[in-house]
Amino acid sequence: MRNEELTGGHFVNPFTDIGFKIIFGQPASKELLITLLNELLAGEHQIKNLTLLDKENHSDNMADAGIIYDLYCLTATGEYIIVEMQNRFHSNFLDRTLFYMCRAIGRQVENIREKRKKERELRTDEPDQEEENDLMLCEEKADYYGARYKLSSVYGIFLMNFREPGLEAKFRTDTVIADRESGKTVNPHFRQIYLQFPYFTKELNECETLYDKLIYTLKNMQHWNRMPDALKEQVFNRLEELAAVANLSMEDRIAYDKALDRYRVSRIVEEDARRAGWKQGLEEGLKEGREKGMTEGMKKGMAEGMEKGMAEGMEKGMAEGMEKGMAEGMEKGMAEGMEKGKSEEKRAIAHNLKALGLTSEQIQAATGLSAREIDLL
Repeated sequence: MRNEELTGGHFVNPFTDIGFKIIFGQPASKELLITLLNELLAGEHQIKNLTLLDKENHSDNMADAGIIYDLYCLTATGEYIIVEMQNRFHSNFLDRTLFYMCRAIGRQVENIREKRKKERELRTDEPDQEEENDLMLCEEKADYYGARYKLSSVYGIFLMNFREPGLEAKFRTDTVIADRESGKTVNPHFRQIYLQFPYFTKELNECETLYDKLIYTLKNMQHWNRMPDALKEQVFNRLEELAAVANLSMEDRIAYDKALDRYRVSRIVEEDARRAGWKQGLEEGLKEGREKGMTEGMKKGMAEGMEKGMAEGMEKGMAEGMEKGMAEGMEKGMAEGMEKGKSEEKRAIAHNLKALGLTSEQIQAATGLSAREIDLL
C-alpha cells in the first residue's frame, strides 16, 4: 500500500464514497461529467445535456427503500445513466448492480409524466406550460396498455477499485441483453459497463486518447501534487480545480476527511486480510505439497523398484541359471564319461583274458561282465 493512500494528497481520492461525488456530482461538474460519459459511450451515444436527479429512490415500498446511487442522470434525449464508484469488493456486487438497473427501469413506468417534463426542460431550458398541458392530454389519450411500457435506455456504469471474480480478468466489460447463440442484441435499452481499475495498467506515455487519459487520471490523481504536464486538455484544468482539496468548502472538507478515514481503515483491513490469507495459503500449500510429494514419491519409488528388481532379477537369474546349468552339465557329462570309460576298460580286459584262454566263468569273476557280453567279444 502506498503511503499517499494513508496520508492523503493534493487531490481528493475519487475512490472514496464522497470524493467521486465532489468531482462529478456537483452542478459545476456537469460539463466534466458529460465529457467522461461521452468518452465511455463513444461511438454509441453522444450526450449534449443532462440533469442530475435525486440520487435516492424515495419509495413507499419498504423492500425498495434505501436505494442510493452515487450519480443518477437523465439526458436531454431521455436516457437514464447510473454511475457507481465502488472502492472495495463485497459479495453479490453484480447482483446489486442488476437490482439498481431493474429499479431504474421500473421507475420509468411510475414516473413517465415527470420524466417527459424534465426532458422537455432540458431541450428548451425553459418550461412551456402550454406545451406541457398539450403533452399531458396526448399522454392521457395514448395511455393504453402497451404504450406505457415503452422504455428509455438505462446505462449502468460501474467503476470498481477491485477485481470482481464474476467478470473476466480485463479492464472493461460491456454487457447487453443478447441472443446467446447469435450474439444479436435483443433489447437495446439495458446496458451495463464495468470498469475494473486494477486491470488498467497503462502508463501516461501510453495513453493516446482522452478516454485513456481520463481513466489514468482517476486511477492515479490521489497520489499527485499537481497535474502532469502531458495532460494539456482543458478538461484536466477543470478537473484540477474541482478535485483540489484546498478548494473544498468547509462542509465538503469535513465530509471528505471522514470518508478518507473510512477508506484508510478499509484498505488496512484488506491488506491485513490479504497477508493473513497469503500466509495461510502458503502453509496449506506447503502441507499439501509435502503430502502429495510423499504419496507420489512412494508410488514412483515402488514402480521404479519393481521395474528395476525385475530387470536385475532376470539378469541375475539368467546368469545363475547358466552357471548352474554348465556346472551340472559338466558334472553329469564327466560322470557319464567315466562310467562309459570303465565299461570300455572292462571289455578290453575281458577280450585279453579270453585271448589267453581263460574260461567265461573266470573272465566274469575278473571283470563283472555277463556271459553274453563276454560271448560278444
